Amino acid sequence: MADSSALQTLIQALRKLPGVGEKSASRMAFHLLQRDREGAQLLSRALQQAVSQVKHCTQCHTFTEADICQTCLDSSRDPSKLCVIETPADQSAIERTLAYKGLYFVLMGRLSPLDGLGPRDIGLHQLLARATNGVVQEVILATNFTAEGEATAHVISEALKARGLRVTRLARGVPVGSELEYVDLGTIAHALVDRR
Repeated sequence: MADSSALQTLIQALRKLPGVGEKSASRMAFHLLQRDREGAQLLSRALQQAVSQVKHCTQCHTFTEADICQTCLDSSRDPSKLCVIETPADQSAIERTLAYKGLYFVLMGRLSPLDGLGPRDIGLHQLLARATNGVVQEVILATNFTAEGEATAHVISEALKARGLRVTRLARGVPVGSELEYVDLGTIAHALVDRR
């Protein structure tokens, strides 16, 4: 392999991306430097711009360039519904469904005692303040269905129910277009319990 500290720095930087190992990072670095220097410059400028301009919305914590994001400012959204999600990427996924027209609260993570992430780290106090503002009527918990996501949903649910709020959880079930014999047993079990 070519001996260059700048090249090694680039490869190590690319390895910071999720799912990118040494080989993939090397392939990307060599491709950018050998075949697409213009693309590399564009990527560099876009990263610098995003890092310097993108911040968290002061109301929901999603990514925005303004103090308050466009979703929070949208008067056509239903302020009585608040969907709690783990990341801005989760918000983007829900928005693409076109099925939800309420507001959001992005936790920026989930409870994970093993990683040292507690209620303060995910903004539980800010969530409770937002959910009890007198406008929110329903909080929809849309954390992931992992052990940490379930624990996070449970803690939030208990705290909100104690304050008299209606709390719902995303349903789990069999994916559309799937055949039961190929679906994992845990998904089938949850679909049966959560049937409507």
